[in-house]
Amino acid sequence: MLIYDALKKDHEKVKQLMSELVSLSEKDFDKKEALIKTIRDELVPHSRAEEAVFYNPLRELDGGASTLMHAYAEHLEAEVLLRTLQVAEKINIGWQATAKKLQAALDHHVHEEETKVFGLAKKVLTDSEAEMMANAFEKMKPEIREEGFLQTSFDMIANLMPVRLSKFFKMPKTDDQDKRQGA
Repeated sequence: MLIYDALKKDHEKVKQLMSELVSLSEKDFDKKEALIKTIRDELVPHSRAEEAVFYNPLRELDGGASTLMHAYAEHLEAEVLLRTLQVAEKINIGWQATAKKLQAALDHHVHEEETKVFGLAKKVLTDSEAEMMANAFEKMKPEIREEGFLQTSFDMIANLMPVRLSKFFKMPKTDDQDKRQGA
C-alpha cells in the first residue's frame, strides 16, 4: 500500500465518523461521547504520524514549505475544534455547531491534501518510497494513540520545527510510556 492509499483510508473513516456524529440528536449522550473519543483516537494519531512521516520530508522541497505549513495549520485548527468539541460535549452546550465546524474543516483539509499535497508528493516520491512511508505511518499510529494530550501537543510542535532541530524538542517519555511502548 502506498502512503496516499493509507491516508485516504483514514480520511474516509474519519469522514464517516463525523457524519455519524453530526447526525446525532441532543439526546444521544452515550453514542456522542463514544464517537468523539473514537474520532480523537483516529484523528490525532493520523495527524501526528502524517506530519512526521509524510509532511516533514516533503517540506524540504522547492515549493513544499508553504503548502505543508498550510496543511500543518489546518491540523492545528482541526485539533482546536476537536478539543472544543470534547469540552462542549461534556457540558452539553453547542457541541453540534462545533461538530459541524470540525466536519467542514476536515472536509476542506482532506480535499486540499488529496489534491495539492499528494500532487507535490507524487512528483518526487517513488512508489517504493511511498510504500515505505505507508508502512512507517501505520506503525506509528498505535504508538501515538497511547499518548496523552501533552505528548501529542509536544509532538505537533516538534513536527513544525525545522527537521534538524525537532529532535531537541521531543518531550522525554516517562518510564510508564517506555514500558507501554516496549522501549
